[in-house]
Amino acid sequence: MRAASAATDGEARDRVFISLRGVGIWTSAETRIRAFGDPDAVSVGDYHLAHQVGYALTGHRTDDDGMLELLEPFAGHRQRVIRLIYVGSALEPRRGPRLHPEDHRDR
Repeated sequence: MRAASAATDGEARDRVFISLRGVGIWTSAETRIRAFGDPDAVSVGDYHLAHQVGYALTGHRTDDDGMLELLEPFAGHRQRVIRLIYVGSALEPRRGPRLHPEDHRDR
């Protein structure tokens, strides 16, 4: 933790975290967001994040590269923009029926 605290920016913290076995870029970004309050960390590789950001900013789904391209004008504040999208914008509509929990008590 001392090495991560001593790192001066997000990229330096990424290098510290990723040097640990089993920690990838997604885990590093999530740690930077939650432990260090990094306003620019983006969780690349998140299952839903790119789709939600793409839908909020363009009306269409996108992938991680497209998400990073859309967030480029907000460099320095990308995590803040993502949080604002989740709080205030229309999220992508769900597709398919909802799953109703199966009742196993009668078995």
